[in-house]
Amino acid sequence: MKKFIKPTAITVILCGAIISGYILNTPADGAGTTPGTTDDPVVTKSYVDQQIQKALNGGGGTTTPTKPTTPTNPTTPAQPSQGSDEVKNVALKPGKILIADAGAEFIVRSGNAVIYTEDSNGVADLTDGKDLLNGQAAPKNHLLSFPREGRGIQVKEGQKNGLIVMVRGGYTIK
Repeated sequence: MKKFIKPTAITVILCGAIISGYILNTPADGAGTTPGTTDDPVVTKSYVDQQIQKALNGGGGTTTPTKPTTPTNPTTPAQPSQGSDEVKNVALKPGKILIADAGAEFIVRSGNAVIYTEDSNGVADLTDGKDLLNGQAAPKNHLLSFPREGRGIQVKEGQKNGLIVMVRGGYTIK
């Protein structure tokens, strides 16, 4: 009789654990929806931004407010500053300097670029966690942050081809 008590007790405990696992594993109401279904749709950021603008504008139009743009250095006949949070691809020819507004971010996609700054401080390379000083190479595909205006990048001397730079924020070409 004692031979059967131990296996029976183990079987009862295992069955109880399995049953309680099934009971405790049932999802709560609403937690069992699958993303991307009609119950829980996946939407894009642009759609959400558009809906927010509609709500802020009283339900009308889908226009977004734009920030007025001004050149960083009004004495230089340069392209006006492009102030925006969207990313733009900018082509920079040899001999030109791409000057960033405060808070702008650059990513050099093609070409050989060097840092341009008139003061002793540099540009933050957020990818490597370094400070790049005037004349140092700006690595390709690295996120460069410009904390103050008046700093930028230019085509490395001796290069015949220009640069393609992804820019977020304001900038001026001089």
